[in-house]
Amino acid sequence: MRIRLRRGRGGWSYSETRVWVRKLNKADVDGGSYRVTLNQNEKIEDEEEQTKALKACHQRCADRTLKVLERNGSIFIKLGQHLSAMNYLLPLEWTTTFIPLQDKCPVSSLESIEAMFEQDTGEQISAYFSDFSPEPIGAASLAQVHLATVKETGQPVAVKVQHPALEEWAGLDLALTSFTFSTLKRFFPEYDLEWLSSEMEYSLPQELDFVLEGQNAIRAKEYFSHIPELPLVIPDVLWAKKRILVMENVSGHRPDDLAFLDANHIDRDEVSAALARIFNEMIFGTDAPLHCDPHGGNIAIRLNPSRRSSRTGNFDVILYDHGLYRDIPLSLRRSYAKLWLAVIDADEPRMRKYAKEVAGINDEQFPLFASAITGRDYRVVTSDVSAARTMQEKKNINDALGEGMLQQLVQLLGQVPRIILLILKTNDLTRSLDENLQTRLGPVRTFLILARYCSRTVFEEQVEELRKNGGLLWPRNLVGLVGAWLGYFRVEVKLEVFELWLRVRRLVGWEAGVVESGAW
Repeated sequence: MRIRLRRGRGGWSYSETRVWVRKLNKADVDGGSYRVTLNQNEKIEDEEEQTKALKACHQRCADRTLKVLERNGSIFIKLGQHLSAMNYLLPLEWTTTFIPLQDKCPVSSLESIEAMFEQDTGEQISAYFSDFSPEPIGAASLAQVHLATVKETGQPVAVKVQHPALEEWAGLDLALTSFTFSTLKRFFPEYDLEWLSSEMEYSLPQELDFVLEGQNAIRAKEYFSHIPELPLVIPDVLWAKKRILVMENVSGHRPDDLAFLDANHIDRDEVSAALARIFNEMIFGTDAPLHCDPHGGNIAIRLNPSRRSSRTGNFDVILYDHGLYRDIPLSLRRSYAKLWLAVIDADEPRMRKYAKEVAGINDEQFPLFASAITGRDYRVVTSDVSAARTMQEKKNINDALGEGMLQQLVQLLGQVPRIILLILKTNDLTRSLDENLQTRLGPVRTFLILARYCSRTVFEEQVEELRKNGGLLWPRNLVGLVGAWLGYFRVEVKLEVFELWLRVRRLVGWEAGVVESGAW
C-alpha cells in the first residue's frame, strides 16, 4: 500500500517531503525510495540537484504505483483516474503518470469478450455485427470500446463491453479497498478515508449497469437538445444490456491534445468556455443531470466548421461514459449558487452562511472548505478568486499542506454529504481540464460564466417566491421583481461586455496573436 504525497505548483520542498516520510515510516509503507533520496540529499548542498533527485524519486514511485493499479484493475484504476486530476495536491510526476489510466488501461481478450457477449445476448457477435474490431480503440477501468458495423443497417457503431472478470471480482475489490482504508485509518487515525470506500460501494454498482448508463445518456441528450447553442454532442444509444452498450460512433481528440486544437485553429479559450457552460448547466440547470466523471478520457473535441460562429467556435464537445450521474436537490443547488456568488463577490459572511447550508460547515472548518471548492488559497478566496494564480499563492498552499491542511481536508471530506463529494470531484476534474488547456485568459472568463449560471438560479428562486406571494404584478412585489432582475442583469452585462471585447479582439487581432505566440 502507498500513500501519495502532495506538492505545490512550484514543486515539493525537501523539508516538507521529510515530514511525510516520517509518517510513512510509522506504518512501514513504501517510503523506501523517499527515505533513500532524502538521506542522500542531506549530503548534497546544491538545491537544484536536490530537486532533481526528488523529482526522479517521485517518478519512480509513480511508475511503480501505476503498475500496481493496472495489475489490480477495476476500482483501483478508478482511484488512479481521480488522482490524475488532483494536480493541485499531488506531484506533477504522479498526476501525469496516471493520465493513461483515463483511457489506456489493461485490455480484456477478444475471446473473453465473445464468451460474455454470447452469455448475455444468447447470440454470437457475428449475429449482430458484420464487422467487429478485435482490438479496442480505448480501454478504461470498467470497460473497453470496440468499433463495429451493424449487420442489418451498415451503421458504424462503438460497442462498449464490460471487462468480463469484473462481475466475479468487483465485490472482492470493494472489500479489499474497504480493508485498505480501514488499515490506513488504524495506522493514521487522522487520515480517515473510509468515506471514499463507502462512496465507491454506492457508485460502482450503478457504473456497472450499462442499461442505466444508456438511460443517463438518453436523458442528458434530451436535456441539452433544448440548448442548441452549447456545442455538446452525446452519441445516440442503439441498445444496451447490463454489460454491453451499443452507441453511435462519434470520435474526436482529447481536450488536452493541444497540437490538434492549434493545428485546426480551435481556440483553447473557447473550448474552456464551452466546458464551463456545459458543466455549469449540469450543476445549476433545473432538473439537469450531472455527469460526475468528466476526466480527459471521457471528453473529446472534434472539428466542426459548420458550427463556426463568434459564440460557439468551430468545434463540438463530445461527452462519453454516462455511468456516474447524480441529481442535485433544488434546495442544495440554490444554496450552492448563493455560495459561489458570495465567493465571487469576496463576501465572507455570506460565504460562511451558505457553506453551512450546503455542507454543514462550521466557522472553524470554513477556510479549508472554501479552499477545497475553489482550489485556491483562502486569502485569495476572500479577496479576488478570479485573479490569476501567483507563485506566492502556490507557495502558501504548499506550506499550508505541509502544516497539516491535508490531514484536515481528509477529515472534512469524511463529514460532508455524499452529493457534495461528487460535486467537489466534478470541480476537481473540470478544473484540471481547464488548466491542461493552458488558456490565455486565465480564470476571469470561467468565473464570469459561473456567475451567470448562479445568478440565473437565484433569480429563478426569487421569481418563484414572488409568484407564491401574490404574483409578479402584485404592486408590492414589483419592487422585488425589479431588484431581482437588476441583480441578474448586472452579471449578464458584465459577461456580455467581456464576450464582446473578446469577439472584437478576435476579429482585429486573431492572426497577430497567432504570429506573436507561435502556435497561437
